[in-house]
Amino acid sequence: MKQVLHGDRIEAAIKEDGDKKQAEPEKLIEASLDRFIARVQLREGRLAVIPDHPSINQPLKARIKRSLDEASIADGDWCVARLVRHPLRADDRGFFTQIDELVVKRDDPAVPWRVTLARHALEQECPPAAESWPLQEEGLEREDLTAEPFFTIDGEKTRDMDDALRVETRDDGWTLTVAIADPTAYVDESHPADQEARTRAFTVYLPGQNVTMLPEALADDLCSLKPDVERPVLACRLQVGRDGTLGEYRFFAATIRSQARLVYDVSDWLEGVDNAATPAAAIAPQLEALRDLAQARAAWREQNTLVFKDRPDYVFDLDDAGNVLAIRTETRRTGQRMIEEAMIVANACCADLLSREVGHGIFNVHHAFEPEKLDPALEFLAAQGIEVEREQLSELPRYRELRRALDSREDAWLDARLRRFQGYTNMSARPGPHFGLGLPAYATWTSPIRKYGDMVNHRLIKRVLKGEAAPAEASQRLTEQLTERRRLNRMAERDVKDWLYVRYLGQYLDQGTVYDADIIDIRRGGMRVRLSANGATAFIPAPMLHSDRNQVAIDDKEGRIQIAGEPRYQLGGTLRVKLVEAREATRSLVATPAE
Repeated sequence: MKQVLHGDRIEAAIKEDGDKKQAEPEKLIEASLDRFIARVQLREGRLAVIPDHPSINQPLKARIKRSLDEASIADGDWCVARLVRHPLRADDRGFFTQIDELVVKRDDPAVPWRVTLARHALEQECPPAAESWPLQEEGLEREDLTAEPFFTIDGEKTRDMDDALRVETRDDGWTLTVAIADPTAYVDESHPADQEARTRAFTVYLPGQNVTMLPEALADDLCSLKPDVERPVLACRLQVGRDGTLGEYRFFAATIRSQARLVYDVSDWLEGVDNAATPAAAIAPQLEALRDLAQARAAWREQNTLVFKDRPDYVFDLDDAGNVLAIRTETRRTGQRMIEEAMIVANACCADLLSREVGHGIFNVHHAFEPEKLDPALEFLAAQGIEVEREQLSELPRYRELRRALDSREDAWLDARLRRFQGYTNMSARPGPHFGLGLPAYATWTSPIRKYGDMVNHRLIKRVLKGEAAPAEASQRLTEQLTERRRLNRMAERDVKDWLYVRYLGQYLDQGTVYDADIIDIRRGGMRVRLSANGATAFIPAPMLHSDRNQVAIDDKEGRIQIAGEPRYQLGGTLRVKLVEAREATRSLVATPAE
């Protein structure tokens, strides 16, 4: 192991000595480390770095990039390093690294955020602002809707308010106008802010910190649909029937003036909570109408598409130094459901428009199963006595029927096991089905302040409105970049939360608190659980499942664990646990069953 690091891909010679076999590394195929995050180690004038990796804890000799000030880097600081020598490479005698960048000083309260963003090569700061942001002359006629009582509903701390609504009740249903912030009215494709937004692809949302895709002057001010100020918008006016069906729709450019900034606590009034504040007279009837519309749409989607199961959100309350004061559980209420249904129906209209009028755009495409996993999924279902045809996994109408049938079983183990075969949502320039939502196509345009793909779709919609020919479709390079950046953003959010969980829950290990938990993964080394009270994940090593390790039989393929020959735990099941260790070095929690 003096010649290799965890994760290296190598060629090795297998040598046998009686019954024993030994692999001797001979050639490096691919090094596991290239660019990596590390902590500086200074010992008696010798410089080294320790990679921030759960399976690599050995110091590696290091030098500092010439352009860096050596005096600015101290023991324990966090840095970006690069492996420049490897003992399996020709003419390299050992491991050697170079410190390319100081990320953050060891005692800086922002360590979890700075280190995480650097690990995923995400930007640390919001983009710079231009000196001025004049409205572009786009050749669009904007309808004046400033007299209409639009309103917004967002989180209490939201500053980049990108959607406002107007609801009118009809005898046969409702007319819903969705007005969306219009950053492309300020930024054309040649503007430096657009080039930067294209690179960033998304606003990064982390506990206690957002790194915006667009300059804050746009995201949080000029484009934000604040109350009592005029804003340019791209809008869609659509018809929804009493039975939840979508009727005609029309996209257009407009100018609005929001008349109310509401937060999700408006659910109190809608749900009849005592002493809840009553909205303004122009807004209250709209909220009731939007609630009824959302319920009708949800019922229609339940019957005709697919509906995600509600999961709680976990919110970190932080002080100015980044310390966790509390972790709150927020369940989805009427306010969130109303906005969700309004955005889904608006995005379905966008997908339909772009599919018919343009033929391309930025679409969210999700196939339930990747082609190479269809046969394993069929075999798994057959083993459970569920005989299905291949088309039920690959064709959307057939899959919707199957998914509803499987959901009706309420079998958490089956659902969790099947998830291992399922695919991920990708960005695509061409329309395609979204199996997760059960829709034939889905293209978002409702968050252009936060998503570059939505800005692309805005520009395409505007071309349709002006009767202009559409440009060439987005390159595969762009759609792959959008998909990858979304993945990195989600990993960054998870990593910061894991760090905060360890710091917060580590304070209470000696209190012996017992937590309800869901089993979310089973591996040969143990099982991973999620704490219901706060959303933290913890690992229970196999030796902690029973005093006699030989009595523990783990079937990681089936997601089941037997103790002394008796079934005890399974994927999707629940148990009660105690936390026994909080490891900040690896940002991981260790638990043991409390039963």
